[in-house]
Amino acid sequence: MHNAAFRELGLDWRYVKLPVPPELFERTARALPGSGYRGANVTIPHKLAALALADSASAAARAVGAANTLSFENGVIDADNTDAGGFLAALGDSPSGRSALVLGAGGAARAVVWALVEAGAAEVSVWNRTPERAQELASAFGARAVARPEPAEIVVNATSVGLHEGALPLDELASPSVAVELVYGSETPFANWARDGGARVVDGLEVLVRQGALSFARWTGIEPPLDVMRRAARG
Repeated sequence: MHNAAFRELGLDWRYVKLPVPPELFERTARALPGSGYRGANVTIPHKLAALALADSASAAARAVGAANTLSFENGVIDADNTDAGGFLAALGDSPSGRSALVLGAGGAARAVVWALVEAGAAEVSVWNRTPERAQELASAFGARAVARPEPAEIVVNATSVGLHEGALPLDELASPSVAVELVYGSETPFANWARDGGARVVDGLEVLVRQGALSFARWTGIEPPLDVMRRAARG
């Protein structure tokens, strides 16, 4: 996705995969600027460590408590969390004044709940199979935990259903106006449920493209070619 964008813009940059064990993460990350790197995306299990080692951090990274994007400039490591902004960009319409339900209480859910609250959603509800985790997440951002999924205009699946076996308790839930599936792939159980009910479905690859585009802009200072990135991700 990033390499396709670099080629489109004529940038002599490369985006490469660097598998790093947790015990070597900090040492590796601090060495990257000296090796010519301008930035890095960080995924599980390094997002907490990425925020901890940074010299500065965005409001999103501090609030979510994790970073997925590092930028290197003049010896300074800056941390950001583009999961939140990427989610809002993929959503398209502002959630301001609308109700939202987030399924899940992990790291992805945390970024989404913070983003929805910050964007002015009228009410943000959190459901999780473990009620205590839902309550903890909801309390952190002024949302509310619910014992079972309740109707909302926007419903977000931030669980692993779609990646693993399992089912969500959606049979009695009215279809929302917009459903966001954070799992990659358009044919997940959640996406099919939402589509069958007439919802507009935003899939995980669109969220991936949008968060990647925000990282790209931070590193290069250039607006990325979204269509090129989207085609590469879906290809």
